[in-house]
Amino acid sequence: MYKNNYVSVIIAAAGMSNRMRSSVNKQFISIANKPILARTLEKFEECNYVDEIVVVAKEDEVDYCRREIVKRFNFKKVNKVVKGGKERQDSVYNGLLALNERANIVLIHDGARPFIKIENIKDSIEGVVKYGACVVGVPVKDTIKLVEKNENISSTPDRSKIWAAQTPQSFWKDTIMEAYKCAIEDDFVGTDDSMLVERLGICVKMIMGNYENIKITTPEDLIVGESLLKDKEIILNRREFIFQSR
Repeated sequence: MYKNNYVSVIIAAAGMSNRMRSSVNKQFISIANKPILARTLEKFEECNYVDEIVVVAKEDEVDYCRREIVKRFNFKKVNKVVKGGKERQDSVYNGLLALNERANIVLIHDGARPFIKIENIKDSIEGVVKYGACVVGVPVKDTIKLVEKNENISSTPDRSKIWAAQTPQSFWKDTIMEAYKCAIEDDFVGTDDSMLVERLGICVKMIMGNYENIKITTPEDLIVGESLLKDKEIILNRREFIFQSR
């Protein structure tokens, strides 16, 4: 709970793994001997603001997810594992329909983003109370070019105004439900959850995330993920050594 608000999290884990070039769904691939999805879930499990987690998995992986992820790693806050739909948007909507009736703050997060920090989760929940809707993201580091179909550059946007959107994306439940229902009625498919809310004319706040919060999509991302974990392990070992040396 946060300020008497029941906080629910939807973990979208029903995506395909085409770019991973793997026979195993990317959510279940291990990084340092632990499945990506388990690493993602443990961050929300550890956040004391979070009351429930609903995982959305591919229909033929629901039982596997319950058994090999939720039960094996003893996630107490995962109330349901529900089947996804054809598109991510369909899957998230299934997750929304499965939320506890007490839910009034909803966070939507990619199952393949295991490096989200608990402080970012808390910032997102606090952000809903402050702003009504918010998205975690980071300012882009590269210059961005808008390119036409013929691959000619049409313009160069001001980099200071461009952020890379990440997840979680967080909203009052009533807001995100209305956004999804309107999208269904209009047969509109957005590229993220915030886009559905934005089209209702509702302001969405961008809040600072972290550059480690990458989405594991390709084999190269796995290498980066392994490196991030090794770096964290080295830092922890150094701190422990310094503490013991005192």
